[in-house]
Amino acid sequence: MNPEHFDDPVAAYDRLAAHYDALSRRRELYLRGVERDIVSHVPNGSASLLDIGAGGGVRALRIASEFGIQRIVLVEPSQEMTGKAAELAEVWPLRAENLAVDAAAKRFDVITCLWNVLGHIPTAEKRLLALTAIARLLAPQGRFFLDVNHRYNSRSYGILPTAARWMHDFFSPSENNGDVLAQWSDAGISTYGHVFTHREIMRLAEAAGLELEERLVIDYENGRVRRFAVQGNLLYIFRRSSRIDSASAPQTS
Repeated sequence: MNPEHFDDPVAAYDRLAAHYDALSRRRELYLRGVERDIVSHVPNGSASLLDIGAGGGVRALRIASEFGIQRIVLVEPSQEMTGKAAELAEVWPLRAENLAVDAAAKRFDVITCLWNVLGHIPTAEKRLLALTAIARLLAPQGRFFLDVNHRYNSRSYGILPTAARWMHDFFSPSENNGDVLAQWSDAGISTYGHVFTHREIMRLAEAAGLELEERLVIDYENGRVRRFAVQGNLLYIFRRSSRIDSASAPQTS
């Protein structure tokens, strides 16, 4: 049976919500592996956490509990995914690309955007809008954690399909080369997705005002840290670029 397709990823997640816990359990080793490395890099004294594409907030709450973080904000546009999260944390029912930042906005010590949430934002322009807002919401000493599906993860996609992707990117580079059909076969649902190269992420990050602190490769099957990028998905740890603050600093004569 062909999956029910949703052009809008938010509508897809509304339908997927009933299956999400089961999907998470199947990928628990990977999800926990990502969380393990986030916890080891959260700055000491962190008091606030913002999770982009938070779903029901389980992961954000678990990470926050490790550090006694009291201010937890979940950005989640799918009401069905949010569920009872509003009872446990503040919820902003927004798409990531619609985040607005004003001068009085409180900054966050920890920001997360996990399990390829960035890949459900259609177009590079909207992904840049989201990352730019994130950079401006990040505290000067804070950290932003982003994990994405790696386009050249041959362990997940196979050697020949990965080689074909690399060749296509080399000879016909395009912002749309990473566009894929995100499909959850057991749930009978599909929607728009995007898988990334390291170069693509770094280009977006630099334009958004983020500086790389570290990149880790996480095996999608078992959550272990791998040496080579082709062995897994990519977990990034970013800082807020100093140029954001210097650009907004008052000029002196």
